[in-house]
Formats: sequence, structure tokens, C-alpha cells
Amino acid sequence: MRPIADLSEEEARRLRALLFDLDDTLLDGTTLSEAAYSSLFRLRESGLALVAVTGRPSGWGEVIARQWPIDGAVTENGAIACQLESGKLELSDFAGPHRAERRARLDAIVRAVFERFPELRASDDVSARRSDFTIDIGEHERVPRAVVEDVRAFVRGLGARTTTSSVHLHVTLDGLDKAAGAVRFLGGRFGWDFTESTSLSAFIGDSENDAACFGAFRTTFAVHNFRARLTVPPRFVTKGDRGTGFAEAASVLVARRATGQKDAK
Repeated sequence: MRPIADLSEEEARRLRALLFDLDDTLLDGTTLSEAAYSSLFRLRESGLALVAVTGRPSGWGEVIARQWPIDGAVTENGAIACQLESGKLELSDFAGPHRAERRARLDAIVRAVFERFPELRASDDVSARRSDFTIDIGEHERVPRAVVEDVRAFVRGLGARTTTSSVHLHVTLDGLDKAAGAVRFLGGRFGWDFTESTSLSAFIGDSENDAACFGAFRTTFAVHNFRARLTVPPRFVTKGDRGTGFAEAASVLVARRATGQKDAK
């Protein structure tokens, strides 16, 4: 990975959107700093569309889509998107009419997981979720990696998928990942096809469940606390961790884009 200072003005000016993870990328744990939040306003002023792409629940997405200076939120690792349309919240469940049946099947799988691993604890945001169930492995609880892998194998044996973030183990029956959900959202929101979405959008994240986005988008950043082992790593990395790193990336993007606009005049 190259330092983010190596980002060229040409590449920064080409971008039309920034997609960003929440936990341990924009947020310091679950805390939103003033520097990170104000960076969203500066990025928007630079002409970038902003989309949160997160494993956090759609209940969170409903709030931030209403209150933050963003164009929408793709939540639950790609399954549910939230946006404002003429001031009214719109929710897109990409499972459509199959959601109720999937939810019933998922609930049965989750019961089996807790019967097999009674020491596990559900995440404290699970009640705000529609498409998945999350187990706390690093937010308030500390679950050994070996146990996490045993749970993942057990879940796969029951026909479900798993994804891990820096804080949660996700169990789902949905087939989308963060990148697929983000591309679908960008197509609906801006009319971009896959090539436009992946070439005109940058992504910044920190963890294993960001792998699909690091692989799909052309311009990718990691905050310094990035620790995942991925087939396709992010291209650039910040000096700062978490929200500080996000603010650093935002500052570089805004500065490179402003220089280009000044030169164009």
C-alpha cells in the first residue's frame, strides 16, 4: 500500500463519489469525532457524492441518511439501502418479497448456533437489523479467533453465509456483499453502470468485510489500523487510525480536487 500523499490530482479529480465504512474507519469504535464528521461536509463541498457502506444495521442507516450530509447508506453488508427522496426516507430491501421467508429460516439457524455455542452473545444493535444476525466478537466481547472459525464452519454447514468485521460476526442468507450492494445503490441513485460505479467511486475501509469493495473499486484507501489479509489490498493507506485517518484521507482528497479546479480556471 502506498501512502495517501501519493494520490494524484488527476485521480482525485476523476472521482464523483466516496464510499466509506463506519466502524473503525469513520468512527473511533462507535464514537463519531468532530474532525471525522466535519470532513463529510468538506468532501460534499468538493463535489463528491457520499455513501456509507457498512455492516451496521438498517436502523442505523435510517438515522444517518436523514441526518448526515450523505446521499445514502448501504447497510447490513449490502442487503439494505436507505436514502432520502424529496425529504422522505426510502428503504430498498434487495431481497424483495423473499425477506419474510429468509428471516424465518435465519432465525432457526441462529437458534441452532446458540444451542451449539451458548457462550456467544448477540451484538447490541441486532434488534435494528432486517437481513442478518450479528454476534459480538470484538465490540464488547472478546471471542478467540479459533472459536469464530468454528462458528463460521457450523453456520456454513447449515446453509448460511458469514462475514466478519472488526467487531461482529454476521450470519445471513443474502447473497450480496458490500460492493454488490453499493453498485446496486449507485445504479439506482445516479444511473451509473458497473464500470462507472467502480471507476468513479473511491472506497475507504479497514476490515475483512471490506474485501469486496477493495477488490471492486479502482481507488481504495485504508485507515492505518487496517489489519485484514486480503487477496486485493487497498491501494493507499493513511498515517492516522480510524476517524483521524478518515479526516486525513478527506483532507488529501479535498486538497487535490481543489488544486485541479483552481488550475482549470
